[in-house]
Amino acid sequence: MQVVTIRGRTLQLPILQGGMGVGVSLGGLAGAVAACGGMGTISTAVAGFNEPDFDRDPNGANLRALEKEIKKAKELAGGLGMVAINAMVATTQYADSIRTAIKAGADAVVCGAGLAVDLPAIAGDADVALAPIVSSSRAAATLCKLWYKRFGVLPDFMVVEGPLAGGHLGFEEQDVKNGSAQCLETLVPAITEQLRPFEELAGRPIPLFAAGGVYTGEDAARLEQLGAAGVQLATRFIGTYECDASPAYKQAMLDAKPEDVRIVHSPVGMPGRALNSPLIQRLAAGETFPPKRCVNCLVPCKKADTIYCIAGALIEAVRGNWQEGLFFCGANVGRMTKLVHVRELMDELAAEWRKQAQ
Repeated sequence: MQVVTIRGRTLQLPILQGGMGVGVSLGGLAGAVAACGGMGTISTAVAGFNEPDFDRDPNGANLRALEKEIKKAKELAGGLGMVAINAMVATTQYADSIRTAIKAGADAVVCGAGLAVDLPAIAGDADVALAPIVSSSRAAATLCKLWYKRFGVLPDFMVVEGPLAGGHLGFEEQDVKNGSAQCLETLVPAITEQLRPFEELAGRPIPLFAAGGVYTGEDAARLEQLGAAGVQLATRFIGTYECDASPAYKQAMLDAKPEDVRIVHSPVGMPGRALNSPLIQRLAAGETFPPKRCVNCLVPCKKADTIYCIAGALIEAVRGNWQEGLFFCGANVGRMTKLVHVRELMDELAAEWRKQAQ
């Protein structure tokens, strides 16, 4: 395990906590991870759901809450690690969220749920690390070429998300279900190879972080051997006291068994991995749940046709409503059995990683 430097900032532990929305990873969790020398991530997705004026002015509430959460995380971090945001390309406030986060002092912007083609233009000349999430070596090379050709810049780091990740997946649904989607063990060396000429062009490394199904320090050590500079975990951080979700949300994850996990449809237009909650069961049975009121969160979502409101379902989940919530999770959720502190989890991962790497 090597210390990783990104845009002049140091990660003593090259562990990223993945962005989880709505409201699962906010300033509390992100700040705790950064304070341990890792990278904590705040999800920008409908960040203002708890603001008093959210129903009247969701856009304003989201940006105001995002700024507050970043400042909270930075304060908790105490100058250690890095505080990032995760901004989904498919959201309507994608660009505004990034600009707000940069003003609030975020150290990094990580973008998935679509190709972050214009991210450098949105960030401008701000001193912030930029990182796309990709799920193929082709996407990695394409983004690097586009960024360099259009803006003269290259990613500060990159995240490769494999098919065992939670939430939205960058693969065809059938490939995920039948196991034919490329696994991390194939993706990491392939993308590392694709990044090499761009690293020469940039005159610096472009650290690759492997995500999706990473659960232990042994997993991290194995992926490091394949070329990853570090790893990203998300679901495991739900099982921490510092996670910003409700106790009932965390308990649903702790109670989950491997057979409770399903591949679901998302209004984003991508498949996702979630617990088989009553909402998912009712959707599978053909029921529909038209939005009661639309906060216009997703570009691809057509309110008139959507079978359920993903923002509403995620808000219900983070508040612990098992009946009406959408509980995104990673493939290994069934392995979690108890809550721990972020510091304990980070220490455990680091110890396993170092032991395996010896």
